[in-house]
Amino acid sequence: MARTAAAERYAKALFQLAKENGNVAEIRRELQELGALLEENAELRDVLLQPIHPAGQRRWVLGALTEKLGASPVLRSFYSFLIDQRRLVDLGAIEEAYSVLADADAGLSKASVRAAAALTDEQRSRLQRALSTRAGHDVELDVEIDESLLGGVVAQIGDTVFDGSLRSQLEQLRASLSKS
Repeated sequence: MARTAAAERYAKALFQLAKENGNVAEIRRELQELGALLEENAELRDVLLQPIHPAGQRRWVLGALTEKLGASPVLRSFYSFLIDQRRLVDLGAIEEAYSVLADADAGLSKASVRAAAALTDEQRSRLQRALSTRAGHDVELDVEIDESLLGGVVAQIGDTVFDGSLRSQLEQLRASLSKS
């Protein structure tokens, strides 16, 4: 999901509140629970995210739902605030941005890895160690198969891309040979 500047701001504000209260992981879990419910229940998603439903109705439904889920008071207030600001539609992007902040605070980042073929456990482990060393902190891999790659992997951590694809290696070899 594309994160917007507004989603980043709301996530940052929520993260600061959670950090002050010492419940960063709890808030993250609660955000994920509601996100999963909205993902799997189209009717609930329509009621909460469609502006045709009055804000009071959406606030009541969300309040009943968060009470049943046992959501923290901070998150209940946050959801109500999102309804008032007409930003509940950004909940998925807010959840994603919050997760990035929580991971960074815990010294962990995610590496998006595109591989030409499925990685063995040993390859995953070696790649994870290598990327963690390069990044200077723990890295969690999110691997997807990209059949357009001839071979190798392309990893991205934040804005940094590590291109170990066969195509990139062949281009480097071609450039090296043409200089000679």
